Amino acid sequence: MPELRRLRADHAPAVLAFELANRAWFAASITDRGDAYFAEFPARHAELLAEQEAGTCAFHVLVAEDGSVLGRFNLVDIADGTAVLGYRMAEAATGRGLATRTVHTLCHLAATRYALHTLHAATSHTNTASQRVLAHTHFVPNGPADPSALGGKAGVSYVRHLRPARAPGR
Repeated sequence: MPELRRLRADHAPAVLAFELANRAWFAASITDRGDAYFAEFPARHAELLAEQEAGTCAFHVLVAEDGSVLGRFNLVDIADGTAVLGYRMAEAATGRGLATRTVHTLCHLAATRYALHTLHAATSHTNTASQRVLAHTHFVPNGPADPSALGGKAGVSYVRHLRPARAPGR
């Protein structure tokens, strides 16, 4: 059963393999990372871990039983109880409900582990799979999205208000 794990240094080879194997698939709906991302991947991975350590982001990978990465699920720009949710699934892992289940899990972590109350997300009009994931995980449309974050494509911004975590014993 796939498991959502917080990003660690030893995930680097599997994350790079995931990104390379799915590069064209991702570029069809979001901005391509560019050649420099792959050429400088070790440094970029270290930067992500530093951002995570600083508390401005929380990066996660969905890991298969064989150790391969099936998806990335991230909370970025964490500030004042809010964050932006971003995720990407391997093409071979789509259509099985994994993204929906993992976004549900990450929303729970956002409220309980990271003390967030609001999440934002965006997807292009053509990315119907992502639209379904956001709808099934209680995100609601919140206006037009910034096309620069979506590979120049028009899209929709979403928001989800999280239930506050209850104190133990309540």
